[in-house]
Amino acid sequence: MKRNIVLSVLLFFLSFLLMAQPVEEVVESQVEVRVAALKGPTAMGLVELMEKGDENYSFTLEASPDAIVPLLAKGEVDIAAIPANLAAVIYNNTKNVKVIAVNTLGVLYLVGSGNEMIDSRGDLLGKTIYSAGKGSTPQYALESILSALSLEVGKDVFVEWKSEHAECVAALAKDPEALAMLPQPFATSALVQNSSFSVVLDLNGLWKSINGTPLITGCAVVRADFAESHPEAVEKFLRRYEESVEWVNGNTDEASVLIEKYGIIKAAIASKALPFCNIVCITGDEMKRDLTPYLESLYRSNPKSVGGTVPGEDFWF
Repeated sequence: MKRNIVLSVLLFFLSFLLMAQPVEEVVESQVEVRVAALKGPTAMGLVELMEKGDENYSFTLEASPDAIVPLLAKGEVDIAAIPANLAAVIYNNTKNVKVIAVNTLGVLYLVGSGNEMIDSRGDLLGKTIYSAGKGSTPQYALESILSALSLEVGKDVFVEWKSEHAECVAALAKDPEALAMLPQPFATSALVQNSSFSVVLDLNGLWKSINGTPLITGCAVVRADFAESHPEAVEKFLRRYEESVEWVNGNTDEASVLIEKYGIIKAAIASKALPFCNIVCITGDEMKRDLTPYLESLYRSNPKSVGGTVPGEDFWF
């Protein structure tokens, strides 16, 4: 009798221990993950995940990084897809973000009137370049490239900053001798709207030939306190994010429909632009190997572009 009672008690505690781990996993899987992204390639890579309607995820799409930074600062979003240099700036100012993935490689192109390609430094001498994105990746990448080519802004090349990409396109239409620096998918949109426009220089390829490493546009970051409290939720998000990126890159037509559905850009433009948007989901050691030299290049060109210093080890998830 006594032996049966002991055995029953042991079986009860054994069943409790076996149940404990699944309960923890269920609790972890119920963590809400609030995601913000920019209306461009960073959001385009998320559309499959957005469409699946996983109740654990909510999404906010914004037109400008300036709208996302306060959301991170106030803890209103947990993960954000933002320009890579901005991630470094936020880290240096707050120490409350960690980078979890590189999500967009180079997307910058010079567009001109006509089909005359830019083949040498001399082809840029005296040119005016219209561009949006002052204070972010476009400015710092362009200045770094021009510096490497020994071209001085304001003397050899003239850059006029606009508030929107549409303004650059309008300025180029009025000034056919000039150039416009446009990211994808806006470069493709400009070519569709005006048949006289063409891509005259792939700045992504030029960057890589100069630096030996890829140009990086965007990354995904997580609030450090969220990552500390919910590391499994972050890992799960990264797995789903990678699946979404793979689906988008492998299903252009279907993905383009979703991209329009979520108000990012029209499907007709998205289908043409997607092959040039360089949407990726690079994590772990490869992420650090690609992103570190990019941030170091920006730092050498302008320390303010990364917040004064290249981030330390705490920057990496």
